[in-house]
Amino acid sequence: MQLSIASNAILNQISDLIHQVKDEDFCRPVKTLSNSTIGQHLRHILEFFICLEQGSERGRVNYDKRQHDKLIETDRFLALHTIQKIKEFVSAQQADQPLQLEVGYHQDTEETVVIASNFYRELIYNIEHAVHHVAIIKIGVLEVAPYVSMPPDFGVAVSTIRHRKSETALQQR
Repeated sequence: MQLSIASNAILNQISDLIHQVKDEDFCRPVKTLSNSTIGQHLRHILEFFICLEQGSERGRVNYDKRQHDKLIETDRFLALHTIQKIKEFVSAQQADQPLQLEVGYHQDTEETVVIASNFYRELIYNIEHAVHHVAIIKIGVLEVAPYVSMPPDFGVAVSTIRHRKSETALQQR
């Protein structure tokens, strides 16, 4: 399935990065990222996927109620294990299912709004969310871990990659 392939692609980019980055740089505050770390951004991405998995079991997803697991943001091996579990979960999904998305935008109350969604729509959201945060991670990596090798499409949306290819093809004519 196309969505599983896209999910695996962004998770593989993250895995490749984790394999290269040193432990101390994984946890180092990055000035240009308001002193957040590469590990914190990575945890944020993974916890959204975890919320989707847990929510798909209950029929309701709420990304605001994620765990904020400090171990994922500080332990590269746990992060890699979590990525593998997410990939297995996504690959095992063979059909769409209805879900409810629960969100809350009031700063002073826990009041939420529940809207109709579905698994595929939420998976798409997670993929796009991951691409966005991988682009942010790239900024941090360039600052604190410039030795890490990243492909040119690291943290770049597929639509942007296609657009760049078409622009290059037009320029070569």
